[in-house]
Amino acid sequence: MECRTEDVREKVVRIVERHGKGREQLLPVLQEVMDEFGYLAGDVLVEISRAMDISIGEIHGVASFYHFINTERVGRYVVRLCKTISCDMQGKKKVEAALEKELGIRFGETTSDGLFTLQHINCLGMCDQGPALMVNRAIFTRVTPERAIQILETYREGR
Repeated sequence: MECRTEDVREKVVRIVERHGKGREQLLPVLQEVMDEFGYLAGDVLVEISRAMDISIGEIHGVASFYHFINTERVGRYVVRLCKTISCDMQGKKKVEAALEKELGIRFGETTSDGLFTLQHINCLGMCDQGPALMVNRAIFTRVTPERAIQILETYREGR
């Protein structure tokens, strides 16, 4: 376990050095650390706290506020579906049902192979092009149930 802790510490310190220790750098640090480890586990948050000299409570508060920051393990591909009323009016419920059926999980869950996690997100800023979904950092608009399944297939195939 000590090896893991040292590895985490070294990587976090390098990331903090690259961004700086100021509070205004906390979000970019959290994002890069999350990219490195996949999510922000407790030991990772502790190392960020030490490296930036910011309380663990403040760091956890920021991390838990943002939908794009994961404090729990997620799949390799996080599928976030916009849950605004405008996406509702444009067929989001059918897209949601297609995603759940295709993956065999419900929103808030991760597939047993660790490949996909389904999450809702408050808004993707694509209200005029809904339903909108995001896979990791790629945004897809005007998604139909059929297109949602095609998008999943693309990621399954590694494209």
